[in-house]
Amino acid sequence: MLQVFLTLSGFSAASGLVYHQKHLFVIADNSGFLYQYNLKTNLLIHHPLITNPQHFTPKQHKLDFEVITKKGNELHIFSSGSKKNRCQKIIFNLNSKETQNTDLNNFYEKIIRETKISEEELNLEGALYYKRSLLLLQRGNGKKAKNGIIKVTPSERISFKQINLPQINGVSASFTDAILVKDSQSTYLDGKVLGSILGILDAKNLEIEKTIQISTHQKFEGLTFYKNKKDKMQFLLCEDNDTEQLETTIYKLEI
Repeated sequence: MLQVFLTLSGFSAASGLVYHQKHLFVIADNSGFLYQYNLKTNLLIHHPLITNPQHFTPKQHKLDFEVITKKGNELHIFSSGSKKNRCQKIIFNLNSKETQNTDLNNFYEKIIRETKISEEELNLEGALYYKRSLLLLQRGNGKKAKNGIIKVTPSERISFKQINLPQINGVSASFTDAILVKDSQSTYLDGKVLGSILGILDAKNLEIEKTIQISTHQKFEGLTFYKNKKDKMQFLLCEDNDTEQLETTIYKLEI
């Protein structure tokens, strides 16, 4: 069951979110801020991630923050790598609220070399840490449609596994986000305007176990685990509505 959870004003193009201790942290691909929403007090805080941040940045200049994941007491935020100006990583400390900015051009170039994903095709949309390795989700929306998982070990050994995703009305789906659930499997969310699919992917062997179409018209770009409820699980999702209206709707999905 999918339903509206809340609406946030002041930004749009939400691309990823993390739920942590009754706070919702949201990024947008056209914004230079990290948004922190307190679910108890309804207070929305804007944390600048770059110098002179804007809530809406024109497409040609945006840093394209598409990926957010939690590691220990930090949020790790990645640019998509789809262009040279979209190769940044921000580490946000959940205690001190301090940020650390790293240029990822060399790292992304190494990914391109070792995975044979072309510079034009590279488009990272999700990430999670599993057993000390970083798993990055490559969105295959280029000509070669290379959906897959890029695995980066602690020693920075890089490998790539291409994954065939289901189709919606004859159009192949592509990755948009991932989270780790119960430390044994990851859940990915994926979609275009034709709809969105929620699936279960085994984080150990990177094999798809199950997929469920959850929408026929919405383009969800991020999800986070919310809570268990008896024999069901609840997730929160954010949607990129492809408009310049500075408003973001967060949805709750129960399965």
